[in-house]
Amino acid sequence: MTKEEKIEFQKLYQKAHEPLQRFCAAKSYGIMDAKDLAGETILTALENFSKLKSKKAFLGFLFGIANNIVRNNLRKQKFSGTISEKELFSKTSNETASDTKLDIRYLYDALSKLPENQRDALILFEISGYSIKEICKIQDCKESAMKQRLKRGREKLAFLLNETELINEPVSKKSSVLMLMFF
Repeated sequence: MTKEEKIEFQKLYQKAHEPLQRFCAAKSYGIMDAKDLAGETILTALENFSKLKSKKAFLGFLFGIANNIVRNNLRKQKFSGTISEKELFSKTSNETASDTKLDIRYLYDALSKLPENQRDALILFEISGYSIKEICKIQDCKESAMKQRLKRGREKLAFLLNETELINEPVSKKSSVLMLMFF
């Protein structure tokens, strides 16, 4: 990798750092450490930076790498056993109230039951704070398809979490129900 490529990578990464950290925290919950996922994602991105065709797609490039790392880790975990409830609760901050930890656990359990495209759309929109248009660019889809993913994902979450209020919230705005649970 040339010095110019390293400088360009650093510039692109500075803009993507915080969104990547949020995405990794949401995507890795209960599977692996978020910092490990972020670090492995950055290393893989750096190694494969020359394969990136459009610098505008850098964030999507990072998210795709993180998704692949999580998938690979899940495949490995199939052969290594289960995670205990104590370990699962230790994944959240020790300073977090126990009822908030439980809410977060229910939310992540429910998110894990959604189809991947709906889960990723909800994580990017509700947790990572991206607009619908930004997510469309990341996931390479039309705005109507993204709104449908968010709507269907919320409907399934509402059913899984027994939160009927979630169904009535407009897709164009962040969910107040999910915000209360997650933040």
